[in-house]
Amino acid sequence: MRQRIFISSVQKEFAKERKALGDFLAGDPLLNRFFDVFLFERDVPASDRRPDEIYIKEVAGCDLYIGLLGNEYGQKNNDGQSPTHREFNEATRHGKQRLIFVKGESDEDKHNKMRNLITEIGLQLIRRRFGTVAELLASVYASLINYLEAKELIRCSPWDATGARKATIEDLDAEGITQFVSQARRARNFPLPIEADIKEVLTHMNLLDDGQPTHAAILLFALKPQQFVISSEVKCAHFHGTEVAKPIPSYQVYKGTVFELVDQAVDFVMSKINLWVGTREKSPQVPVEYEIPRDVVSEAIVNAVAHRDYTSNGSVQVMLFADRLEIWNPGTLPATLTLDKLRKPHGSVPGNPLLAEPLYLTKYIERMGTGIRDMIRRCRKAGLPEPEFKLTDGFIAIIRRPSEQVTGQVDPVTDPATGQVTGQVDPITAPATGQVDPWIFRVLSACQVNPMKSSEIQKAADIRHRETFQRNYLDYLLDQAWLERTIPDKPKSRLQKYRLTEKGQKLLKVLDNEGRGK
Repeated sequence: MRQRIFISSVQKEFAKERKALGDFLAGDPLLNRFFDVFLFERDVPASDRRPDEIYIKEVAGCDLYIGLLGNEYGQKNNDGQSPTHREFNEATRHGKQRLIFVKGESDEDKHNKMRNLITEIGLQLIRRRFGTVAELLASVYASLINYLEAKELIRCSPWDATGARKATIEDLDAEGITQFVSQARRARNFPLPIEADIKEVLTHMNLLDDGQPTHAAILLFALKPQQFVISSEVKCAHFHGTEVAKPIPSYQVYKGTVFELVDQAVDFVMSKINLWVGTREKSPQVPVEYEIPRDVVSEAIVNAVAHRDYTSNGSVQVMLFADRLEIWNPGTLPATLTLDKLRKPHGSVPGNPLLAEPLYLTKYIERMGTGIRDMIRRCRKAGLPEPEFKLTDGFIAIIRRPSEQVTGQVDPVTDPATGQVTGQVDPITAPATGQVDPWIFRVLSACQVNPMKSSEIQKAADIRHRETFQRNYLDYLLDQAWLERTIPDKPKSRLQKYRLTEKGQKLLKVLDNEGRGK
């Protein structure tokens, strides 16, 4: 039997939230099986009946009441009560299941009567707080799943909301959670303070299942996520031709949290594609422009990591060819979406909502439900064809590179000492254009003025993941003697900086004179 949900109806303050909730509940393949949603502005035709008569009657006939409480109290009737207050009292009188969500970390700016109502409700039931639409959707989702389980209408939770077998809170990275809270507060005004303890953060984000970390919590914050979810990895490969062929010039398998997976995979792609490097005529900072915008690469990869099917043994695959970037994930589209609808305005129906919300809160996902259209717009702006999307044994996103990149298969390099093929290309020049590998030019240019810290060089190289930068880039620069440490006897000193060597200065001068970095 389908359950009827009444979402508090007349607060203008929550028009956006109500519409988002209605779209989400109608689009989610699981929740749509069990719930019908009443939205006052959508489901009530024009009539000569008083609005309060309609919503009071709907509350009495619903199975669940979702109340949204904000700063405004609302227009009072003769008894001095707002519509929201009357709705809540009516739901209470009829013994309805009540789910209450309060917007904002603090109640200081709220109307006096709204503060009193929040206090009154708090004496009767547990309220949830939210700051953004994304947080509201995740909280409502978790609450409705709990409701269905309590009613024994379902016998198991969605995968990302279920407890990870044998996992405990001790398996999570406390420092990583603190960093997340700090970043989410800066990016989206996350309501919890930085000093909030682990359990408080996990509870707020619905990442505990009966006290045990959920799969989402493991993927987001575990010290070793792959210990619990083996397939949670990203495989990256770079081919100089247009087809999969051996030897593979560059191949990496990345592990870690979903944040680390995205960072490392994006860094892999950005370090392989070509980059237009300008001059320092107008400023000390060298202007740069990637052949594929970083936001497009990041959006495609984060979508694959966030929305994939984690019950599959497959892994996300990122493959860079001479003519295109392909990103495959073991997943499919929600039942309410088609490939055609994907390109048009549509509601956000995340495959793993408890996993997607933290990615949104830290701006890995910029806006819920608009990622594909943002990719299309940015590709057009960069003069690239629109991205292509396919459904095969998984979901594939294809981003075309500029046509001049297609030069055919590049001959692999032969090791002069052994005569064997190494599968590696000259690290100084990009094979498609003959220009200097962009990250090397950027770092050498940045370091020629003053010694720099590792973090400053990483920023100049536009590499997001610290360990990837250290292993694949900084160590390489030191091995080539283009950079040197300012404190060579103490490699791990907190005061350590790096400067251009005489060899590095000569290389940069040659590159500048030849125009290979421009």
